[in-house]
Amino acid sequence: MFEDIASRYDLMNILMSFGMDRSWRRRLVDMALKDQPTVLLDIGAGTGDLSQIVSRHAKSPQICLGLDFAFNMLSVAQRRTSSVYVQADARKLPVPVGSIDCIVTAFTIRNIQERQMLFSGFADVLRPGGRLVILEMTPMGGGPLAQLFRFYFGRIVPILGRIVSGHPSAYSYLPQSVERFPSAEALTDDLVAAGFKDVSYRRHGFGSVAIHEALRADQDEL
Repeated sequence: MFEDIASRYDLMNILMSFGMDRSWRRRLVDMALKDQPTVLLDIGAGTGDLSQIVSRHAKSPQICLGLDFAFNMLSVAQRRTSSVYVQADARKLPVPVGSIDCIVTAFTIRNIQERQMLFSGFADVLRPGGRLVILEMTPMGGGPLAQLFRFYFGRIVPILGRIVSGHPSAYSYLPQSVERFPSAEALTDDLVAAGFKDVSYRRHGFGSVAIHEALRADQDEL
């Protein structure tokens, strides 16, 4: 599916988030660049949105490596930025243990079922004290706003996705993937169990998305 919608992926993100995804990504990058990382890994890099923002705002020389399984997405990314992109599985990161200063990922984790294995892999390649920042949609619980959100994502977004992407079912999976995803609190617990410390999160988009931030724990803190 992601191979088929690469050319319309960015436009669809802007439309279905009413443009708010740009500010969310910028917040993620600001958090990622706190410690001026030398080697930054963008997992689920897609069309290179995060890498592009990193390259514009980083204040120190760095290596920005983008990783995604969808070749067509990376082809778009490579035309947009000078970052290095690799087609690979996020569950089998092709980088040495302890070699990464910071990992960023946006709207990727929700699409991978083996999250505990995924987070453990993130911890392995990060140096002790390295930073992980995750931007992802999150279940909203109950209440009128949550019901409105479910109606929008369950009925309106799939129709919009068909029109914009030209793919018959590209965005029909989205509502189910959000509802199946752990709460922001549960995701915090998963990160701690995988070897992270100082885990925190903030909700954005009226509570529909969350940005988690965590540090790789030292060996003696595990």
